[in-house]
Amino acid sequence: MLRTTPFHPRTSSLCLSHAWRRWSGYVVASAYELSHEREYHAIRSAAALFDISPLYKYLVRGRDAARLLDRVTTRDIARSGVGQVLYTPWCNAAGKVLDDGTIARLDAETFRMTCAEPNLRWLEENAIRLDVVIEDVSESTAALALQGPASRAILQQLADTDLSELKYYWLTATRLRGMPVTISRTGYTGDLGFEIWVDVEHALSLWDALIAAGAPYGITPAGMLALDVARIEAGLMLIDVDYVPARKALIASQTSSPFELDLGWTVNLHKQHFVGKPALAAEARRGAQWGFVGIELEWDALEKLYAEVGLAPQLPSAAWRTSVPLYVDGDQIGYATSGGWSPLLKKYIALAHIGSRWAAPGTPVEMEVTVEHRRKRAAGSVVKKPFFNPERKRT
Repeated sequence: MLRTTPFHPRTSSLCLSHAWRRWSGYVVASAYELSHEREYHAIRSAAALFDISPLYKYLVRGRDAARLLDRVTTRDIARSGVGQVLYTPWCNAAGKVLDDGTIARLDAETFRMTCAEPNLRWLEENAIRLDVVIEDVSESTAALALQGPASRAILQQLADTDLSELKYYWLTATRLRGMPVTISRTGYTGDLGFEIWVDVEHALSLWDALIAAGAPYGITPAGMLALDVARIEAGLMLIDVDYVPARKALIASQTSSPFELDLGWTVNLHKQHFVGKPALAAEARRGAQWGFVGIELEWDALEKLYAEVGLAPQLPSAAWRTSVPLYVDGDQIGYATSGGWSPLLKKYIALAHIGSRWAAPGTPVEMEVTVEHRRKRAAGSVVKKPFFNPERKRT
């Protein structure tokens, strides 16, 4: 049976579209209105509020907490500072990605892991003989993401502490209107934004406080359709869409290493042994076979294809999540996994897996598009990710 999040009493009354989707056994809004466009523009010009409670959340405590997380992730967790948040993938013994998420250091011996897939059993299997306690707090912790250029100003009205000093990918424990919360300067939109973690008993009070404080700034509850467009602009991959987690792969060719997902910067081969290190060290020496890149299609090429059948370009307003072939000189050299029209950039963009030989920015490619039921190829090129990277995100 599908469950509802702690914020459902508010989100359900606002969801005029009645467009819901499943996320980790919960129902969440795809879009609150009949179109997601206003919600998307709130992300980029004001502030958008997302219910992200379906994320899996684990507390890892004890003398060996950092040791366990160092054992199972590719980042150097032991060297992280209290209050720091690290984005990281974690891999199987073959160096193929099982999942990706964040590790937040709450104090010297306490960490919070957030992820898209259930990982409790995997953590417990790797914790044998370690002095560590792992607690699944997925249901007892509610979470909201407040994203957009006005997000800091809204939060600051409610917070007991000065948020102007909170650095990108760091967190702070504070109170919002008396409610104890943890605020991390993180998000999935590629914009200035924060994620707010709170005990479920305060969930509705937190929602109401944010909506009231954000009203003068144009705060807008937003759903997954708007988030999908924003995360593609930010060059952020999505599990089960842009990569297949290794535990779900049916054949070896469906799996991906961090290097093949453009996450080589997260792999610390200098730390002591971690799951997948030998395989990743060997791959680092020989080079990855695949690159995960951005693709930008040429508008003139798209316009020409539609003009040939007497139509103006008809591009999807919602992001798509399908495998779309990419070609060079008539040969398939990769495939796009998600993409769509960027309203802000006024470009047709996609995320793609492409053979390393063709992965350099500037490489001309063709992507398959369907025009009036016929498969065509539109010219484009490999570009550097992210497509959108505003200075306000980090400053």
